[in-house]
Amino acid sequence: MAQDRIDLLRRAALTLCAGLIAAATLPLAASAQENTPQDPRLHTPGQLTVATGDPVYPPWMMNNDPASGEGFENALVYALAEEMGFDRDQVVWLGETFEQSIAPGAKAYDFAIQQISVTEARSQIVSFSQVYYQPQKAVIALPGTAAETATSFEDLRGLRWGAVIGTTDNDYLVNVLGITDAAIYNEQVDVFQALQAGQIDATLAALPTALFVTAVQVPDASIVALLPPDENDNGHGLLFEFGNPLVTWVDEALSALIERGTVDDLVATWLVADPDLPVIAE
Repeated sequence: MAQDRIDLLRRAALTLCAGLIAAATLPLAASAQENTPQDPRLHTPGQLTVATGDPVYPPWMMNNDPASGEGFENALVYALAEEMGFDRDQVVWLGETFEQSIAPGAKAYDFAIQQISVTEARSQIVSFSQVYYQPQKAVIALPGTAAETATSFEDLRGLRWGAVIGTTDNDYLVNVLGITDAAIYNEQVDVFQALQAGQIDATLAALPTALFVTAVQVPDASIVALLPPDENDNGHGLLFEFGNPLVTWVDEALSALIERGTVDDLVATWLVADPDLPVIAE
């Protein structure tokens, strides 16, 4: 009986040791997979899950198809994915509204890209990559409105404005121009429809968006002026769930693309060069 107890204790000790060894190797295995497509920190290891708008608009993404890779932002994502070691078919796209993207809380993806400006206020509830693009702001208006002849902030304050909720376009109206009665809409397309219906006089948009809007979506409208940058708007960055540990890895890959000139090449390919337009500075 004594020998049976000794054998039982030996087996228990061996089992415990094996368990401790296995547990000790788990962190090592997970660490070895970090910064690879099997990184356990990914929302779904084996794929890069990216959120964007639904729908999406040129020139940021063409033909309402993020997976095509045609457009500035989706081409950037595929270049970034390749830099991080992902194959093209390992990039998975999710659609969500802009308001959902900038809201606090858990995210069902690794990062979002949707011309999301990096601001101090947003950085309190979500995390950002470094800035990948800083566009100018453009004033879009139809012919026959006072926006066409505006030459000062005071002139702009007399217009009926429209903007999308939660955007830095609306922040610009409030914080830079001092406009607090702009009509607020849920989506950009709603703003353009209001412009066409004569419900508002003008709206703001990043210059690449404004160029497409005035060429295709609202061809009767035009860009009547460019505005100086908002010191609180640092430019567009990739958005992550707050505290996401993937930010460092993604930033390293993004830095490599910037240093090699890949991002500049994509800007030259998809985003039209700034036209010669008047600037209203004060």
